[in-house]
Amino acid sequence: MLFNGTRLSMEFVDVLSRWVHVGTAITVLGGSVFLRFVLQPAAAQLPEEPHNQLRGLVMQRWRRIVQVGILLFLLSGFYNYLGGMGGHRGDKFYHMLVGTKILLAFGVFFLASVLTGRSPTFEWMRAKSKTWLAVTIGLAAIVVAISGYVKVVHPPRAAPVASPAPAVH
Repeated sequence: MLFNGTRLSMEFVDVLSRWVHVGTAITVLGGSVFLRFVLQPAAAQLPEEPHNQLRGLVMQRWRRIVQVGILLFLLSGFYNYLGGMGGHRGDKFYHMLVGTKILLAFGVFFLASVLTGRSPTFEWMRAKSKTWLAVTIGLAAIVVAISGYVKVVHPPRAAPVASPAPAVH
């Protein structure tokens, strides 16, 4: 049994990691939805020069949020996964779903990086940002759906409780 202070510290880190992961998802997915369904349609009504200027300013700020978000997702996601593996040993369906979620998340990271990036190689995707942002949002929604499903339908098995040693008289 862990010393109570160590156990509380680990529980704090577990909760903090979960909060960071979910908070980052809310921020990045919510920001993407805002960009696609609010800002892009409103900005499209501007003349070309102000539109391009606004896009440059928004992408400069959004790029930083996306980059930090990806880092936080990777750190908290792997911590959460490694911490939760013990309760899912032998649960192939759980690992298949979580593996699918991770692969889709990497796709989301790639698309988000491309859409906020400056590489000429992917300019064709940025030129169709409405479509690619919608694809990114769709994939992210699937990741969230898988996360919710495995959290509710496939909770970790409880660790066996050790029975107390018999008292010696």
